Amino acid sequence: MISQIAGRLAVRELDRVELLTSGGVGYEIFIPLGVYETLPALGEEASLFTHLVVRDDAWLLFGFNTIFERSVFRRLLTANGVGPALALGMLSTLSADRVVRAIVERDIASLQRIPRVGRKKAERLVLDLAEKMGDIGAEGSAGAPRPQGTAAEDAIRALVSLGYSTADAEKGVKAALDSGGRGVGAPELIRLALSKVAQR
Repeated sequence: MISQIAGRLAVRELDRVELLTSGGVGYEIFIPLGVYETLPALGEEASLFTHLVVRDDAWLLFGFNTIFERSVFRRLLTANGVGPALALGMLSTLSADRVVRAIVERDIASLQRIPRVGRKKAERLVLDLAEKMGDIGAEGSAGAPRPQGTAAEDAIRALVSLGYSTADAEKGVKAALDSGGRGVGAPELIRLALSKVAQR
């Protein structure tokens, strides 16, 4: 099993990278959007935790920033009807932490935001995985509850649309809520959250 690859970043695209190792071997690795957002510039060194999917017609590598993200990806693959492409799409739309929380909390609405996941697919994911996510745990600040409410969700989406990562958007909104933003509307919450993420 190829579990980790480090090398010079030779190709940097939204859904894939190529890492050229010191031995002269280049590896094509498919990535979720969250990984793309943290990549260094072309020509610089990068390292990814990887998962290898062996098919009849190809060997495909998928790369992640952390072991936690890779573990979530692997667990998603155990669900009925979930292949690597859909699992990667889930981690691109939501962070790994949010995917776990959405499934454990049976948050069908959040799961339906993922392309190719309708209500039936979301319900199937919950049925297959809700009891199987507990041993994965959470990473970093994932133990903290995500910001709740329509205004918070709107603010998170707005920050993501402005180019912030989902994790940074969630942190910014949570900080805004904790510093007096509870009960305000989405426009004011977005303004407060922007000021918080700008301070980071």
